[in-house]
Amino acid sequence: MYTAPTDDMQFLIDDVLDVGSVLGELPHYAELGLGTELTTALLDEAAKFASDVVSPLRRVGDAHPARCSDSAVTIPPGYGDAIQQLGAGGWVGISAPQDQGGQGLPELFGTAACEMWNSADMAFALEPFLSAGAALAISAHADEALKSTYLEKIYSGEWSGTMNLTESGAGSDLGPMKTRAEREGDHYRIFGQKIYITWGDHDATDNIIHLVLARLPDAPAGSRGISLFLVPKFMVNGDGTLGERNDAYPVSVEHKLGIHGSPTCVMAYGDNGGAIGYLVGEENQGLACMFTMMNEARLKVGLQGLGASEGAYQKAVAYARERVQGGVPIIEHADVKRMLLTMRALNEAMRALAYSEAVTMDLAHAGPEETREASQRRIDLMIPVIKGWLTELGMEVTSLGVQVHGGMGYVEETGAAQYLRDVRITPIYEGTNGIQAADLLNRKLGRDGGATMEAMQAEIREIAATLQGHNDERLHSMGSCLAESLADHVKTTQRLLATLGDDRFTALGGSFDYMMQTGYLFGGWQLVRGALVAANVSANGERVVFCDRKVNTAQFYMERLLPRARAHAGAIDAPGDSLSAFSYDWF
Repeated sequence: MYTAPTDDMQFLIDDVLDVGSVLGELPHYAELGLGTELTTALLDEAAKFASDVVSPLRRVGDAHPARCSDSAVTIPPGYGDAIQQLGAGGWVGISAPQDQGGQGLPELFGTAACEMWNSADMAFALEPFLSAGAALAISAHADEALKSTYLEKIYSGEWSGTMNLTESGAGSDLGPMKTRAEREGDHYRIFGQKIYITWGDHDATDNIIHLVLARLPDAPAGSRGISLFLVPKFMVNGDGTLGERNDAYPVSVEHKLGIHGSPTCVMAYGDNGGAIGYLVGEENQGLACMFTMMNEARLKVGLQGLGASEGAYQKAVAYARERVQGGVPIIEHADVKRMLLTMRALNEAMRALAYSEAVTMDLAHAGPEETREASQRRIDLMIPVIKGWLTELGMEVTSLGVQVHGGMGYVEETGAAQYLRDVRITPIYEGTNGIQAADLLNRKLGRDGGATMEAMQAEIREIAATLQGHNDERLHSMGSCLAESLADHVKTTQRLLATLGDDRFTALGGSFDYMMQTGYLFGGWQLVRGALVAANVSANGERVVFCDRKVNTAQFYMERLLPRARAHAGAIDAPGDSLSAFSYDWF
């Protein structure tokens, strides 16, 4: 059974990130009373729901996959009731504006809750994740009539949302999209078929609001000619009640490696005269509108990597304590201890990085006017790192969870393999990690010549110097490790920026290694921030065991895991052109 690591979450939120001062004093959040008492209450309630309601569904959903028949989807037992409880508890709109039916809390708290849902059951967690993302796109781009009709119902959990991008011939490149829209008075008729639509149909909520990309007859060619439409499953009457069924139906659900409880649908629009849709934003600007949703989605996918990893870690620790071999529990075996501490350290690094950048997202939204643009540039830069690095580590950590179980990890009855199967999709959807790496280098790093990255490197340099001057030898050593890794990162950043203008193929060939190098460095940076705070707290005689554990975990990361960043730097700095020289005909 999953138990949320609320002690580590609260330490990050209140002690390291100091939410009460950094966010609580901003006008946008001043009336919420951000601080330890609120953090404790929110984390405890979310943890209870994750443990008592969601976690028992993980194996149920895996054993009883969603299925489709007669143009309707049946979801696993218990999912519908849990989704309704989630909505009733206000969790879907936890970070949404209060005037739209949300709680108005910082994204940081939504991030913590999202981690818990994904640790408990990733297939379940996809439903509120897509709903919140759809509502965000509507809030940012739709007209007031659509906002007033749909937002409060989505944020309350009464209705859910989806996004419909992919077609069989249009995946990451949406230019060849065939789904079409025809103008008809104050609305449009949508015709076409979409694939891989997460939670595309179910009966857990009263209505489903699909955001569908389609092309108008006179639209420009390629991705510049795509528009975004809101297509409800059931039409909404003028008084807000539900009307007739719209022409939007599931054709089938995919049979997947993992996330069996989540219905991944093929959706058909317009087979019976055309699905009625309403324009979101302007015609031919649909991709820009959808990216509002996708940016948040990529942060949430990173949290899926963390969530699955935390669940796998807890299961592995429990098994290692009870499994006896050689006369002792296997947790006492050196290599098993190495695996468990690797899992723990990576999880804490992922959490520290994700939570830190959730605060950046909050500052971009509600911080002082003069700093919002810089905060937005920073979160834009970090989104591909969070999505890419956390999901790559998610595969590693969940695989280690199987390894700790030994042969029993390969047997489905233990449930260890499910974490690995579930998380395997995360490096693929919402833009593959290769796309994230290219985005990091080509767009986010290149657009300001590396200025935003330099600002973050300066922050790392400052804390490295602080640690190197500390009288605690453990912290001093961590500062030296951080400074050495930072020097490598500055070098590869400059090299890739220089190469990008002269040899784009070679630069992009190093982009994945750069994304991973950045993740390891930045994860280490956030871990040592926490270690510094923990050392100071412990020195005052408070929470000594917890704080010493935090420092030791960070020390292990810096000594045993941060060196991986140098390996990625070495791949980038490798002489020769073996990648470009290998002929396509040789594959």
